[in-house]
Amino acid sequence: MASAAAYRLKRSVVLVGMMGSGKTAIGRSLASTLHVPFVDSDTAIEEAAALSIAEIFARDGEAFFRRRETEVLRRLLAGGAQIISTGGGAFLAAENRDMIARDAIAVWLDADLNTLWERVRHKDTRPLLRTPDPKGTLTRLLDQRRDVYALAGLRLPVGIHASIDDTTQDALRLLATRPDFLETI
Repeated sequence: MASAAAYRLKRSVVLVGMMGSGKTAIGRSLASTLHVPFVDSDTAIEEAAALSIAEIFARDGEAFFRRRETEVLRRLLAGGAQIISTGGGAFLAAENRDMIARDAIAVWLDADLNTLWERVRHKDTRPLLRTPDPKGTLTRLLDQRRDVYALAGLRLPVGIHASIDDTTQDALRLLATRPDFLETI
């Protein structure tokens, strides 16, 4: 494979998938490798609201949060070629999927339940997992969302033991199959 310097990102890449799939870590690494901006949509929402995602959920509810998420995603997609990581529920909204399909490409980071659980079970920053049975909740969310994530333009399997560098290289190889997004120069 050619070195990262031999690539030019032509359009934005939006990383989608479950919480814990690695969207932020892979997004940062991919953006650094391609020398393009990285934006985490959840961080952009928190900055705009001056509240954490958990605080927004608690104060205003999930429906309010999802509306803000769509507004922020619309703004980010207008920002030129970059890597954008989204919250786990962002891709579920048809309006968001349509915006992404029009202005970027969605890459589904497809991690299995065991990988996801290992990555999120000790974190208290996941409002949807603040339930009496967080692993059961995670299982139900994955089951409910898998078919929607499968609508993404590209699917990247994420292995439980894969390093960030390995997954970034896998992402580059996958994106290179789409020269309308990643040009080899």
